[in-house]
Amino acid sequence: MERSYIEATLRDQREDFQILLNTPYCHRKEEALVDLSSALAQVVIGVRRSGKSTLCVNVIKKSGLNFAYVNFDDERFENIESEDLNTILESLYQIYGDFKHLFLDEIQNVSSWPLFVNRLLRRGLHILITGSNAKLLSGELATHLTGRHMKIELYPFSFREFCNFKGIETSYMTTREKGLLRAAFDDYMKIGGFPEISAVNSPVRYISTLVNNILVNDVEKRYKIRYKAAFEKLAKHVLNITPSKINIKELQELFSFNSSHTSENYVSYLESAYLISTVNKFSFKSRQRIKNTKAYAIDIALMNLREEALRGENLGWKLETIVYLELLRRYGSFDYDIYYYEDSSCEVDFIVCNNNTPVTLIQVSYDISATNTLKREVKALKKAGEKLKCNNLLLLSLYVDSKNSLSTENGIVIKDVISWLIDGDTEKT
Repeated sequence: MERSYIEATLRDQREDFQILLNTPYCHRKEEALVDLSSALAQVVIGVRRSGKSTLCVNVIKKSGLNFAYVNFDDERFENIESEDLNTILESLYQIYGDFKHLFLDEIQNVSSWPLFVNRLLRRGLHILITGSNAKLLSGELATHLTGRHMKIELYPFSFREFCNFKGIETSYMTTREKGLLRAAFDDYMKIGGFPEISAVNSPVRYISTLVNNILVNDVEKRYKIRYKAAFEKLAKHVLNITPSKINIKELQELFSFNSSHTSENYVSYLESAYLISTVNKFSFKSRQRIKNTKAYAIDIALMNLREEALRGENLGWKLETIVYLELLRRYGSFDYDIYYYEDSSCEVDFIVCNNNTPVTLIQVSYDISATNTLKREVKALKKAGEKLKCNNLLLLSLYVDSKNSLSTENGIVIKDVISWLIDGDTEKT
């Protein structure tokens, strides 16, 4: 690629970067995880359009540091080669001066980029990176930048962030505030948390296009998928059935793959691209944990706003997915593990574990106003708690008959899911 073309593109991007720096954006709590003074590359990863770049812009604005900037998700850099990276670096020094901090946006689009980043780190530069592919960023960084990177995962808006973005009060104290919050939650249950989705004319078209772009650009090209049509059908089928256990053998038969390894690989590619997240069954035996993996969509919009989606009306499944994603946000950066529990006598939606020790058991039920439903959920939590020797038991529901939205039943905390979602304190799970 010609040097003059690269330089012109970077100068244009500098103007775009200045516009971003002067634009107010919703703040995300993950911003606090980014350490710009670290010698480690700070890697912000997650599904496309989840707000990774704007998070980085917010961090840069608050820092007041002089950052150079390259956006590789630019059609003018579509055919860039690894040998062009040094030309980019030289041009950046020409444009920005002697910078010490560099923001590389969607860098996974360039081959051999980890070697380039490693060289920059050896020079003492502080690097901030975004990307949309977990396999790429985790696997290749672990290979080429062993011990020299910090991963920060970002998901679409939580409900609290959704409210802040829309200017909705979250104190949840007055009747008016409760009513407005419930209306906001109704919207959140319909459209999910992708930051741009509230502003588009057709959410279904937006999500369908997003999913197709991820499948084609982040998976098919990356992993050189041979049977593209079959892969795309499998991907949309998996999103249609979430949350549910993934039966690899059943997928092989359904899509006529020659080997179960094909369907297993395809599911892993969906997770690497952050379309789904998987949860293992809790057991003290390793072989039991790898069986019956359960899959969740990374945002409820992927369940119900795609063309030909099938999960639109099941509010219980959507609520369960929202709670799971909130657990990822709260505990992922603290190295806690999340499982589900199931045996012959009871099932529990989520177990939060610290060093293999269950610390919280969580059951999610859309409506527990019926006595039989409440008894069933309480019974399952009590049994699982006794077997796992865990006394921290939580039942979340959208409808809780309590003046303060918090009650107890046989030692189990029963909490309104909205108040739980807007309280981001992990100590109060």
